[in-house]
Amino acid sequence: MKKADIFEFYRRLAEANPAPQTELAYGNDYQLLVAVTLSAQSTDVGVNKATKLLFQQVETPAQMVALGEDGLKQHIKTIGLFNAKAKNVIALSEILVRDFDGQVPQDRDLLTTLPGVGRKTANVVMNTAFGAETFAVDTHIFRVGNRTGLAPGKTVVAVEDKLDRQTPAPFRRDAHHWLILHGRYICKARKPECWRCPVVDLCRFKPKTPDPA
Repeated sequence: MKKADIFEFYRRLAEANPAPQTELAYGNDYQLLVAVTLSAQSTDVGVNKATKLLFQQVETPAQMVALGEDGLKQHIKTIGLFNAKAKNVIALSEILVRDFDGQVPQDRDLLTTLPGVGRKTANVVMNTAFGAETFAVDTHIFRVGNRTGLAPGKTVVAVEDKLDRQTPAPFRRDAHHWLILHGRYICKARKPECWRCPVVDLCRFKPKTPDPA
């Protein structure tokens, strides 16, 4: 995709949604870290249901450690891989209490040393909590990047690197939110809704899905 088309691509997404936000519910940086960690291979809706009561009781890593692994499992047992996730959340909470004075570090490399926190999770936290210009490539962004021609790549890291190089300055802060939402609600995996896509003429995907009406 040409530079002018990339700029126009983001401009239209920004015009449609000037202030995009994560759909995960959280009250502070620590709760965001927990929510994103729990969201791996789970939907945001499912995670929000699981954390609704949890986050009323737990606002800090120390409170999570006090709740314990079994207590956490009771809250999150409705989401996938809850046993492993509970173990990781308790472990990362213990590390935050022990090594970071209970604070979430504002550093991607430090975040990825925490149990259960990969590069995507760290990128989400850096962007959403701390305003960093990071690109958290999930399945939606990977699909949109490749299907549209915005940032084609064979790996998640390749797509992330291309987005980082090619996303214009005005759109870097919110780019990954726009792309996730676009992939979640319009550029869907099985049948993209091209007939209502604001960037359909810039997209390289063929054939375009016709309006079912």
